[in-house]
Amino acid sequence: MSEKTSWIRQKRWNPYLVGAGIGILSWLVFLLVDKPLGMSTEVSKWSGAVTCVAGGSETVAENAYWKDHTPKFGYSTLLLLGTAVGAFVSALASRDLKAEAVPSVWAEHFGRSPWKRFLGAFLGGFILIFGARMAGGCTSGHGISGSLQLALSGWVFFLTMFASGLLTAWLMFRKR
Repeated sequence: MSEKTSWIRQKRWNPYLVGAGIGILSWLVFLLVDKPLGMSTEVSKWSGAVTCVAGGSETVAENAYWKDHTPKFGYSTLLLLGTAVGAFVSALASRDLKAEAVPSVWAEHFGRSPWKRFLGAFLGGFILIFGARMAGGCTSGHGISGSLQLALSGWVFFLTMFASGLLTAWLMFRKR
């Protein structure tokens, strides 16, 4: 493997280069589609599309949230799918892809029960997306796009996210 291609196979990339890449991506998105980066709205739109199929379009039409955020697939669908595909390709390229029901860090602190892990992941994901929609945006929407536009809400979000992440990590993973 040559020096020029070795960076793509690294498990961790230079955070400064990645940050610059995200900034350039954000500029391109503003230039091409005139919208900020964001994913949580797209996830809620997908849930509306699924609800249309499962519960009927009347259910969605009567919902106050989906009246303002019509369930449809937009440019953020590509961003959301691209992020998942990119993460998968990156894990393959770095040879770091492994399927495990209970990661070792979780097992060390909470036991090896896959159901307990699944419940923790589901509840964590639910709280995360609920909070993102309640705040009107997620990490990419508020944090990246908001802070790049020097919006106070973006900076408050970033500081709050880091502080609550540190607190959560301390509460969950401190030595007992």
